[in-house]
Amino acid sequence: MKIGIHKIAMAAPDDVTGLQRLLSSGEIAADKIVALIGKTEGNGGANDFTRGYATLAFKLLLSSQLGVTLDEIARRVAFVWSGGTEGVLSPHATVFTRSDGQGGGTEPRLTLGIAETRVLAPEEVGTMTHVRETASAVARARLQAGISNSRDVHYVQVKGPLLTPAAIADADARSVNVVTRDPNGSKVFARGAMGLGVALALGEVNEADLGDGVIGRRLDLYSSVASTSCGGELKTCEVLLFGNAPGADSDFRIGHGVLKDVIDAEGVRLALASAGLDLTAGPPAPGEIAAVFAKAEASPTGRVRGWRNTMLSDADINYERHARAALGAVIASVTGDPAIFVSGGTEHQCAPGEAPIAAIVRCRT
Repeated sequence: MKIGIHKIAMAAPDDVTGLQRLLSSGEIAADKIVALIGKTEGNGGANDFTRGYATLAFKLLLSSQLGVTLDEIARRVAFVWSGGTEGVLSPHATVFTRSDGQGGGTEPRLTLGIAETRVLAPEEVGTMTHVRETASAVARARLQAGISNSRDVHYVQVKGPLLTPAAIADADARSVNVVTRDPNGSKVFARGAMGLGVALALGEVNEADLGDGVIGRRLDLYSSVASTSCGGELKTCEVLLFGNAPGADSDFRIGHGVLKDVIDAEGVRLALASAGLDLTAGPPAPGEIAAVFAKAEASPTGRVRGWRNTMLSDADINYERHARAALGAVIASVTGDPAIFVSGGTEHQCAPGEAPIAAIVRCRT
């Protein structure tokens, strides 16, 4: 398996010109594109329509390139968008291609597996059904990626549904209960269920310790490699599982780490080192860091390294927006690149107050 990575700038949520140039030049073949992960300049909330807008724009481009329907593009390509480019974070998309490689190498290289759950009903969002469906998809993605040892999995991106007003109304019409009637509040349960699904699939938690009542509450149960997001534009959970495997023919390696707080620059460096990039030899060369993915969270104590902050008490700006802006600046200060994927909300993704980070780097040898 050979994974290709191309990062493109976006001037607006519907700006597909970067991908158009790569397709026109022949640098990317449209039929090899399997996933796209990006940041849009929306608010990141339940009513962030920039995510669906961006998905439609890229679907239309690929549909015209391949001569197939939009539904067929949806089956071929996983689209994961995170809204919110606060501070220096730059709107962008990272395009992943997958093709057959020569293989045969003994050094582990980047591999990627993709899977999708069935459609989830509103009453299943944020429940153990959500957990188990996610876990099953993660297992299928790992098998597809050819990763035999869960320790070789470094990043599992899951994007799934939250509860929209329409979904809540549908549940009401059928006289079934949902975990919450607050669309934005449902993000905690949706992200948490998917995080626990990853942890369950990779053996980081025991199913006996899980139940509907622990989702979003027992935060001592978590995955160290999950990154979960949710949006109203989805009804299924899309799983992208990244790791390293011998025989992969990619030019990249992936590593991961844990951020102790939103100003943990050393944690960023350790994640890069986990992927094989030694920054003690000097700053990275242009293009050497292919992508960085991180989650951002406000400290549950309201303090960072002993100093009080107002992330959790600010009535004007949601804490996720504060956290994304702070962490984005810290990561960019290390990598020299503000086109990075920083998403808010870490329920069951690392220990409380901590957050996962993964980095993909180009192999020097």
